[in-house]
Formats: sequence, structure tokens, C-alpha cells
Amino acid sequence: MAELTALESLIEMGFPRGRAEKALALTGNQGIEAAMDWMLELVAQKQREREEREEREALERERQRRRQGQELSAARQRLQEDEMRRAAEERRREKAEELAARQRVREKIERDKAERAKKYGGSVGSQPPPPAPEPGPVPSSPSQEPPTKREYDQCRIQVRLPDGTSLTQTFRAREQLAAVRLYVELHRGEEPGGGQDPVQLLSGFPRRAFSEADMERPLQELGLVPSAVLIVAKKCPS
Repeated sequence: MAELTALESLIEMGFPRGRAEKALALTGNQGIEAAMDWMLELVAQKQREREEREEREALERERQRRRQGQELSAARQRLQEDEMRRAAEERRREKAEELAARQRVREKIERDKAERAKKYGGSVGSQPPPPAPEPGPVPSSPSQEPPTKREYDQCRIQVRLPDGTSLTQTFRAREQLAAVRLYVELHRGEEPGGGQDPVQLLSGFPRRAFSEADMERPLQELGLVPSAVLIVAKKCPS
């Protein structure tokens, strides 16, 4: 049997013909061992290049991941800042609307007082307030001190309308009775035939009709704190 050439031996060992021919040519046909060393070194070099390329790609993916994370964090921060700015603007708008509403109520009260003063003649506050009832004698006890009177800053007013319905609202103790009358006039329904007649406020018990001078007095001074029931009656024009 004829001896195999170096090229045939390399092909029989599984190396591709083209690579085997190139290996023999580059090693000067020094034999199978030199050609095999060259091809194995070539394989190792390609393996190193592939590993280096994969490492570079992994580093690039990591940099891209971090960059995307930073962009996402910045976008989330901008979104939170926008939400906080919108919330602050909404609070400022609500506060401005509340102040404007309070101003409209105050202006309405002033116009109402001026119209009533013009309608009934003279100043609304010119009538003297009715004398306050004198408190009865309280028996003193040497062994017990009188209880401390509690101060209230709000009062709950229930207003009974002529049609049997009622309105309930909380007012500040220092607000004038005119604020209650204005609230009633703004929230009661229209009278049959359209329009609304002036109203007269009465206390529930003991029955008492509040005058125009009382409209200028605080609810606390009128004894309507912490809660009271008022009755609405039609006011006959004088």
C-alpha cells in the first residue's frame, strides 16, 4: 500500500482540504506536524477573537442597559416633577376660587344690607338691640366651684322652611346672623308664582323674631352657639 501524502493524511484526519493545503504551503511543506500546529494555532486565535468580540459586545450591552436605565430614571423624575407642579397649580387655583367665592359672599352680604337699609329706611344698625334676659340667681355651693364655660368657635344651624323642608349648615360663631339669612335666601326654592319674598328668622324656643339690628350681631352673642334651630317666616313689608 502506497504511503499517504501529507495532504491526504490531513484530509483523512478531518481537516478541510483548503485549510490543509494552506497550512502546508505556509509551513513550507515541512510535514504534517508543522501543518497541524499552524491550523491548531489558527483555531485558537479565532477562539480568542470570538471571546474578545463577545466580551466587547457584553460590555456594550451593559453600557446600553445603564444608559437606558438613566434615561428611564430621568423620565420618571421629570414625570414626578410635572405631577407635583400640576398638583401645586391645582391647589393654587382651588385656593384662588375659594377666596373669590368668599369675596362674592361678603359682597352679597354688603349689597343685601345696603338694599335692606334703603328699603326699610335709615341704617340697618340704627335700631337698638333688645335687652338680653337677665340670668336668674344661681345657688352657690362652698364645696363646688362653678363649671368653666366652654368656648365654641363654630355653630350648627338648622333652618326650617315654610314648606316643611329644612336646611342645615355650620357657621363660625363670630359670623353675623345676616350670613344665615343670606344662606337661606340662596338655597331656598322659589315661591309659587316666581320670585322670593323677604324672610323673617325666628328662634325655635323661646319664640323670638330677630330684628334688622340682630342681623349685625354675631351668632355667639345671640345665644345660637353651639347649635340652634331657626324658623323661616315670610316678612311683611313695613
